[in-house]
Amino acid sequence: MAVTVVVLIIPVSLQIFSRFTELIPAYIWTEEMSRFFFIWMVMLGAMVGVRDKLHFDVDVWPDLSPRKNLMLSFLSNALTLIFTVVMIWWGIEFTRFGWNQTSELADLPMWLIFIAWPVTGVSWLVFQIERFRNDRAAWVVLKKDRQA
Repeated sequence: MAVTVVVLIIPVSLQIFSRFTELIPAYIWTEEMSRFFFIWMVMLGAMVGVRDKLHFDVDVWPDLSPRKNLMLSFLSNALTLIFTVVMIWWGIEFTRFGWNQTSELADLPMWLIFIAWPVTGVSWLVFQIERFRNDRAAWVVLKKDRQA
């Protein structure tokens, strides 16, 4: 994430300095590049957020039993998985849409930007599968504890 912030700072700084000084020429492509870097920075942040469960939680339930907490975790993961599938499906469609397009100013292939959505979705899918496996293992341990 730190690298993406540094990479984003470069074209933004060039754009700012070119507006207020005559030391460097006004680069038009810097605005477009900063937008593209920002998109990738957000998507990488979303990947890390899902991996580390950094998205927000709203505590509306009282203290529940471990079994009920696991069931809520399973439900939450299932809903996130549904959104993940939507992200992958429409991300692929979005990438197909931009496959033969190029950006106006930097003349970059647009699929390099549009592919951020399905890549993010696939990473979420991997993290959700891992989370389901962890919940399943916790469920097995919980069952053994109840039987003992």
